[in-house]
Amino acid sequence: MKEITEILRAYTEAKSAGKKTALATVVKVEGSSYRQPGARMLVTEDGMLTGAISGGCLEGDALRKALLSINQKQNKLVTYNTSSEDDAEVGLQLGCNGIVHILFEYIDEEAQNNPIQLLEQLESERKEAVIVTVFSLKRNASQIGTTLFFRKDSPVLNHHNEALNLISDVKEVLKTKTSTIKKLQEESDDEALIEYIKPSILLVIAGAGNDIQPVVKMAAILGWKITIGDGRATHATAKRFPKANQISVVKPEQFLENIIIDGQTYFVLMTHNYKYDLAVLKALLQTNCYYVGILGPKSKFNRMQDDLLAEGITINEEQLSRIHSPVGLDIGAETSEEIALSIISEIKAVASSREGTSLKYKLGKIHDEIHNGE
Repeated sequence: MKEITEILRAYTEAKSAGKKTALATVVKVEGSSYRQPGARMLVTEDGMLTGAISGGCLEGDALRKALLSINQKQNKLVTYNTSSEDDAEVGLQLGCNGIVHILFEYIDEEAQNNPIQLLEQLESERKEAVIVTVFSLKRNASQIGTTLFFRKDSPVLNHHNEALNLISDVKEVLKTKTSTIKKLQEESDDEALIEYIKPSILLVIAGAGNDIQPVVKMAAILGWKITIGDGRATHATAKRFPKANQISVVKPEQFLENIIIDGQTYFVLMTHNYKYDLAVLKALLQTNCYYVGILGPKSKFNRMQDDLLAEGITINEEQLSRIHSPVGLDIGAETSEEIALSIISEIKAVASSREGTSLKYKLGKIHDEIHNGE
């Protein structure tokens, strides 16, 4: 979501300045690629780039293709074959060993539900959604582009009726939370990237000490939303945490009052106040929160369990699976910055359903593939 948020911000600035734009989207990958389908980049007519469609190897040529799309006011699909040993097809030193198909869409500001307007719907509510982008690999074919936005219990937004044939597939993607690529129709050359997009991570931190500052800075770089709560008015201030979205001076018993918990909400308890952390943990046990990290040694959490048990509260196995204590990945962290990296890394791993182990030992590809539907 961070990339989309930055693209929307850049588009607003470009529109205010009267600049024309094009949106580049990776719609299909065959083999290996630095970025996967759904990666986007906004290009302005004066050459400003926001977002990324590769690790930097394609952006130069992509800029030229985007400017052509802007000048001709047409959508265009370009294929980069990075598996060629001499990279002769595009004249670039790529080495990703894959074929990347990128759709360039001219943004017509007057068109209803243009690609940017559809992407803007993602920020209207904090809910999961699906974006459909239709393309054709056939040479010189007309490119439909980003054409449908879907969110459960919300009206379908689109500007190409043929995409409505994919509604059952769109609902399945929303159900499985897995993007896919499908044919628009059996006899058609058009394919559709049906992309599942979940909301940004909401990181809720109990604590406002100095060691929270690097956690907030790192989370902000990743585009996460950040909420901080602490009982100390001297610590929980916007001056100390300028990157936080919400800061509250709050008693532990009221900590959760203004927080809406969903599948993308992650809690970290690090107030260095045992009783405060215990009270917040007690409240969290009554929710369906997906992740709770607790700063401190294992003995601290053992004590918490004993104190809760004395109150008649038993933490069951399912709850234990969601509690991470001590919080963070084992990277040998000692300083507050290193501990912050450990915490942020673990949350990212959990959010991606990964173990957080070294890629050196990973079997298969780094990224999950988006498979073609039948």
